[in-house]
Amino acid sequence: MPDMSGIELLTLLRRRGYRVPFIFITAQLEENVRVQALKAGAICCLTKPFDEATLIRYLDIALKRHGGGTVGETA
Repeated sequence: MPDMSGIELLTLLRRRGYRVPFIFITAQLEENVRVQALKAGAICCLTKPFDEATLIRYLDIALKRHGGGTVGETA
């Protein structure tokens, strides 16, 4: 992203009150970036290449933590 990093974007969204699930995907991951992303509230940090089962597992975690992906629905 040309104007800000993924961590900066996540931090900005959290400051503004957004609680959307965040999964970082990167080609080159430095350990300090992974730690910062997780501290900022990311579900995980995936480094390319990763298998589809790993992505599906973390998507499932994200949906479970954030109400199944629904907004404003009641049972």
